[in-house]
Amino acid sequence: MPLLTELQGNDEQYVLLACLDNARNLSNILKAIAFKDHALFTATSNGLKVTVEDSKCLQANAFIQAEIFQEFTIKEDMVSLQINLTVLLDCLSIFGGNTVPGVSTALRLCYRGYGYPLTLFLEEGGVVTICKINTQEPEEPIDFEFCSSNVTNKVILMSEGLREAFSELDMTSEVLQITMSPSQPYFRLSTFGNAGSAFYDYSKDSDMMELFQCTTTQNNRYKMALLKPSTKALALSCKVSVRTDSRGVLSLQYLVRNDDGQICFVEYYCCPDEEVDDD
Repeated sequence: MPLLTELQGNDEQYVLLACLDNARNLSNILKAIAFKDHALFTATSNGLKVTVEDSKCLQANAFIQAEIFQEFTIKEDMVSLQINLTVLLDCLSIFGGNTVPGVSTALRLCYRGYGYPLTLFLEEGGVVTICKINTQEPEEPIDFEFCSSNVTNKVILMSEGLREAFSELDMTSEVLQITMSPSQPYFRLSTFGNAGSAFYDYSKDSDMMELFQCTTTQNNRYKMALLKPSTKALALSCKVSVRTDSRGVLSLQYLVRNDDGQICFVEYYCCPDEEVDDD
């Protein structure tokens, strides 16, 4: 990062500084939650958490650990800011999102604090571009009160198995019904679309099933329009954890490996559809 290194003289003025040799490692994970324009960025010593919400029924969080960055410095316990995620992704791909082996865009992300813009220094092939993105008053995210002590059912699947299910189910359905049970059908996905009803079952002993922990039978329906954004994360992931709590709130946690083989997580929370009764 030769040219970006020369810009380090004013580092003391920043409350948050993060550097990546490959900006795609950040942009790819952010694309997995980019279903609304605005996102809340929360930085701690552990790394970055980026939150996007829709209709108070859906929340997506991308977790980028501090270890992912070549340099990660924070001078406060927590730094929060809200920005336009679409604009940020446009800036990160300003060099065209190069996929040529051995060629990458280096990123230096800087923030001076409340009221200041988020500044990006991007370098590729000796050319440096500076982008400044206006920040907004951060809004308090929804607390879905989803905690492990209230989880009733949990399965961990290989992502290719879930991708196969979605390719066979009728995605014109308004809802996706998820059945989780300690007995048959164990784990079932059902749709009710234009072509009629369809379902896809996973045995607890399936090759696609890494973990099966179901203590009670639950049938919950979720609006397909709310779940469709999560397919972006599914496409990137290698494993997915599916959990429900006693209220039927759904947690989908995706394990994603970036271009360098490092692990990030994307998590979606979705409220059950109150308007549809269980059969």
